[in-house]
Amino acid sequence: MLIIDAHCHAGKGDGLTGPWDTSAPLKNFLRWSEEAGIQRTNLFAAFHSDYAKANAAVSVIVNKQPQRFYGFAFVHAVNDRGRIFELVNEAVTQYGFCGIKVHRHDARISREICEAARYFSVPVLYDVVGEVSMVELLATEYPEVNFIIPHLSSFSDDWRAQIALIPLLERHPNVFTDTSGIRRYDLLEMAFKRAGPGKILFGSDGPWLHPAVELKKVFVLTRNKTDLQRMLAGNFLHLTEKARNGEYETAGRPKPVFSKTDEPLTYEYRDPWLVK
Repeated sequence: MLIIDAHCHAGKGDGLTGPWDTSAPLKNFLRWSEEAGIQRTNLFAAFHSDYAKANAAVSVIVNKQPQRFYGFAFVHAVNDRGRIFELVNEAVTQYGFCGIKVHRHDARISREICEAARYFSVPVLYDVVGEVSMVELLATEYPEVNFIIPHLSSFSDDWRAQIALIPLLERHPNVFTDTSGIRRYDLLEMAFKRAGPGKILFGSDGPWLHPAVELKKVFVLTRNKTDLQRMLAGNFLHLTEKARNGEYETAGRPKPVFSKTDEPLTYEYRDPWLVK
């Protein structure tokens, strides 16, 4: 059975806040993955102040072992505004990457990112950090783009956010989740039963979480081999198929254009009709 870890960081960050922006070493993690029977891993950068540099560093790792690794381009909605198309273009056409990674910790996702994803037919793995309401807007505004919301929307174990994501998984064909870091197993099981195995990808959030532990959660969801194969590899391969096979059609299509001076989405959520 093919097993693909859809969520793993790699390389150096340039901060010193914690492991997430300092270093994501793979040596022990890859040994653990091999021992767990995981054959392939999808890599993207640790947090970084310059994702062009970070993506280039990840591409070196990916392209040394292209049969072992896939890659996603990490982008920052604010710091990279005006150049996101170029970053994704380089990642897809030169590095062979097959998706985009975005984190709400950096900034809220932007139209510029979604337009680039649509242009290159790649999925967006967007950690919403519990901001689940945004998923409804993304799913309906960009029905051609597939969004993977990791951790069932909250690595910090926010029950309210995680349970709120499940109806969105059920309702929207372009919304998915991954299993990385989900500690409330009852909610993962609920997502499996209600949204189905076609909406769940196995991910570990390596190298900081042990892949064998994260993988076990998938195997206890079901014994059905067809369902298992979808979650362990099939869903990831389906979502990244066009980019991996170079089948995205861009000929004759105008590339999305955004300015560096476009207003970034830095403000916090605010209902304009909510009076305090």
